Amino acid sequence: MNRIVPFADLTAMTREIRPAVDRAWANLLDSSRFVGGDAVDDFEQAWASYCGVPEAIGVGNGTDALQLTLMALGIGAGDEVIVPANTFIATAEAVVLAGAVPRFADVSPDTLLLTPAQMEAAITPRTAAVIVVHLYGQMPDMDALQRAADRAGIVLIEDAAQAHGASWRDSRAGSIGRTGCFSFYPAKNLGAFGDAGAVVTADTELAGRIRSLRDHGRSRSSRYQHELVGINSRLDALQAVVLTAKLSKLDSWTDARRSIAARYRAALRDGPARLVAEEPGSRGAYHLAVALVPDRAKIQRQLSAAGVETQIRYPIPCHRQAPYRRFGTGPLPVAERTAGEILSLPIFPHMSDWQVAVVCETMRDALAESLGERELLLG
Repeated sequence: MNRIVPFADLTAMTREIRPAVDRAWANLLDSSRFVGGDAVDDFEQAWASYCGVPEAIGVGNGTDALQLTLMALGIGAGDEVIVPANTFIATAEAVVLAGAVPRFADVSPDTLLLTPAQMEAAITPRTAAVIVVHLYGQMPDMDALQRAADRAGIVLIEDAAQAHGASWRDSRAGSIGRTGCFSFYPAKNLGAFGDAGAVVTADTELAGRIRSLRDHGRSRSSRYQHELVGINSRLDALQAVVLTAKLSKLDSWTDARRSIAARYRAALRDGPARLVAEEPGSRGAYHLAVALVPDRAKIQRQLSAAGVETQIRYPIPCHRQAPYRRFGTGPLPVAERTAGEILSLPIFPHMSDWQVAVVCETMRDALAESLGERELLLG
């Protein structure tokens, strides 16, 4: 038996939905409606319904979803936007591309997500918005964060790029803030066959501005009349039909991810490593299964030697990246410390029982060996 445990397996997901995609692509090729059209409209309606909001706007990628939201809100030069320091660089990048300044905040040592206290500590007179990132597919206390944002008079935007299907209490990711911004990069829980993204919102006026901005600022009444300075960020119909086919599988795939994460959490219980905590009231989508691991480099080498592939998401906090150091205003100790401890374990919907067992067993053995060596050195 092949004991290699891959970090992810997109092939199995593709195999499951390929017949539906083949049929949809054949119909699309016959129609030649490759940009916009019924395929995009159908997916936008389905995604809005899934997220529990009236509006979804398909765009080119998740970074554009964030940038277009900021542009549509009029947030730019002279404004600051609070961003957690441990996120994928695109969150901060979108703020800079919109002309605003990212204001980095630290995170909870338990969930590695933004908290109201950390958000409030980052607020200045120039703060216009906060981007709450549902990192790894987990959601923070959205009720408390929304109350804090309302008190400060700032806009709350959800970066839900990793949180398709996650929920806070009874609300889906993306449905709580002014907008929810999604990436459909192929490796995401709901992934296209290339780059794609979406913005969801209950604000119909804002949705209209984003629709215009994604299409060169074009007027809805005239194809050749442009009312805004926009960009070109339209969702391809080819990607829309893939996403529609996958959407019917998303809940079952998410359940599988949650089951795997639960087994990891149980396997690491009472040991020196632990899976990142889930906020009470949150139901994570587990895009990633992230553990905080002592002696990470050694543990990762031992896992690799046993055929278990792992990754580090993300080894360098945003405020330590060269282009963004100028925006750093001080130390962010939790983000800085945990960047040296986080380790992403394999997780994907079609992971077999034996693959999960291999990861659990190998992690326990590696941690026990590492702990024993430390005790010998200390003794």
